[in-house]
Amino acid sequence: MKQNSVAVVGAAETTDLGKIPGMSQIMLHADAALNAMEDAGLKPSDIDGVATAGEWPTAIAHYLGITPKWVDGTLVGGCSFMMHVRHAAAAINEGLCETVLITHGESGRSRVGVPPRGMETSSLAGQFEIPFGVMGPPSMFTIPVLRYLKEYDLTVEDLATVSVIQREWAAKNPRASFKDPLTVEDVLGSAMIAWPFTKLMCCLVTDGGGAIILTSAERAKDFPQKPVYILGTGESVETPMISQMEDFCSSKAFRVSGAKAFEEAGISHDDVDHLMIYDAFAHLPLYGLEDLGFCKPGEAAAFIRERNTAPGGKLPLNTNGGGLSYMHSGMYGMYALQESIRQMRGTAAAQIEGAKISVSHGVGGMFGASGTVIFTNEA
Repeated sequence: MKQNSVAVVGAAETTDLGKIPGMSQIMLHADAALNAMEDAGLKPSDIDGVATAGEWPTAIAHYLGITPKWVDGTLVGGCSFMMHVRHAAAAINEGLCETVLITHGESGRSRVGVPPRGMETSSLAGQFEIPFGVMGPPSMFTIPVLRYLKEYDLTVEDLATVSVIQREWAAKNPRASFKDPLTVEDVLGSAMIAWPFTKLMCCLVTDGGGAIILTSAERAKDFPQKPVYILGTGESVETPMISQMEDFCSSKAFRVSGAKAFEEAGISHDDVDHLMIYDAFAHLPLYGLEDLGFCKPGEAAAFIRERNTAPGGKLPLNTNGGGLSYMHSGMYGMYALQESIRQMRGTAAAQIEGAKISVSHGVGGMFGASGTVIFTNEA
């Protein structure tokens, strides 16, 4: 992808976040989309590309009154939206469309207008994992985590520290679901969900959504908001079954996606001012820091413990509070992207002064997929 050839010109989350029983899932998509269009000074007829996950692009385009020239319904879990940004940038560069709307909305808590949950018994996981007793992300993610902790001689306190520090960021964010300070003891003392995860090591369950609008960098200068440019992107998938990971201590999809994004961006890790790593559970920032190359294998826990990612640290991480304290409606990637964009615009609640490059990294499924987007505010 050409550096800085595509820019974000509109970005917004749903009007409310948290508990929204009065809106269905598709209404959340529409609310976020209309907010992003207002942010960009656009109307539905100005949009000629649509990408979404959780709802079909057909439904979203019809609901909003858009007749697109390009659509993307990639659905690989929480990092789908990182992939949408990548695919949309490629489509704009190729001349397939000019202005792309990416939408997200989930009634994760209220469950209004949401398809029933469940896994097909004929799927790979349905055949080869579910019969052995794992049930959903909290128990599935324990498979690699227990190996990771043993391999690097780490403790549950190391996982708890991730939650504690992200709550510090959430305390600075008026939109965060939880802002009260946490201690390691608080996290360890919360309800046990599936060893080693306690409740405060697990993501929130909320309602909400977000939307992003992309166009060419050349056109971006004519929009009301400060453009945020796409500097580099990457994507990959590994396996739909967490039990079949190549290495329980590292995600192949993370490594491939991150390396490609950094290669495209032409930057080093020292150039990064701000970082978002998908944190549905407290272990994910540890894997992300290592697989993206910010830390050597096994060293991320100490890096966080030494407050490098905390307020005032050298690598601000998950500055909105993350999926552990800010928002997590099911597919968190959109919220990570939104915070990177806010940081690049200079409008974040916990703004990092002088930040010029932000990395937004996502996971889909149980380490099954990954997407990475690197943003900059310099043309």
